[in-house]
Amino acid sequence: MERDIREFIAYLHNTKKTSNNTEVSYQRDLKKMAAFLSDRGIRDTKDVRELDLESYLNYMERENFASSTISRSVASIRALFQFLAKEGRIQRDPSGSLKPPKVEKKAPEILSVEEVDRLLKQPDQDAPKGIRDTAMLELLYATGMRVSELIHLKTTDLNLQFGYVTCHDNGKERIIPIGNVSRKALIRYIELGRSAFVKDENETALFTNCAGKAMSRQGFWKVLKGYADDAGIKRDITPHTLRHSFAVHMLQNGADIKSVQEMLGHSDISTTQVYLGMNMNKMRDVYMKAHPRH
Repeated sequence: MERDIREFIAYLHNTKKTSNNTEVSYQRDLKKMAAFLSDRGIRDTKDVRELDLESYLNYMERENFASSTISRSVASIRALFQFLAKEGRIQRDPSGSLKPPKVEKKAPEILSVEEVDRLLKQPDQDAPKGIRDTAMLELLYATGMRVSELIHLKTTDLNLQFGYVTCHDNGKERIIPIGNVSRKALIRYIELGRSAFVKDENETALFTNCAGKAMSRQGFWKVLKGYADDAGIKRDITPHTLRHSFAVHMLQNGADIKSVQEMLGHSDISTTQVYLGMNMNKMRDVYMKAHPRH
């Protein structure tokens, strides 16, 4: 079974051109399934039956795995067995009748404008680290880009003269405008902050850690968490919280949904419409509080 999984992952990488994160996720899910089946004496994919896969899902539910985790595992298992059937390695796909549990979609966590303002005031403007952190936080909130996109920015991706940044995502790129506040923070960082960390003139990463190497996702998360605590924000915010907040605040202030979709890099506008629904809820709350004849 392990060989089949390895060859499936190689197929995803070489033929489907999937991202490393996707491949790691599939591999993790399938190894867990293989370990479960192996404990029950099933070590060859040819011997796997529908009942065996149902037993695995039942086990995950008994162990209180999150619905989202089980749903992702179902997708991984289906993809593996569809690949094996297509390659002629198994006569019948045992995963066809697998049904993922219903996943309740939680509304994204959103900061108020006042909370964002408090958060962005926390870094020490007299220290290189604070100057860097301000530039990172201002840019993330100004553009709504993903944290993975932020930490992979190169110095050449900035055009501060015309006020935009080129963002890269899975081989695609998009251009996002930046406002004056973010632009000034970036200029200050490049002029006063970055050189305090970067000693290697060949380093192209825009944002680095204190050792002068590209900022990691975990490193940025710690930066954000620290300032959120300092700002007295009690909720469990993540880098994606600023992306969600950017989207809702843009819509609240009159941006059209198509423009927000393009800035966020959503391929399907229905993904962006989640924020439109949240904006409508906000407007309804305002209406109910303010209108004399509600």
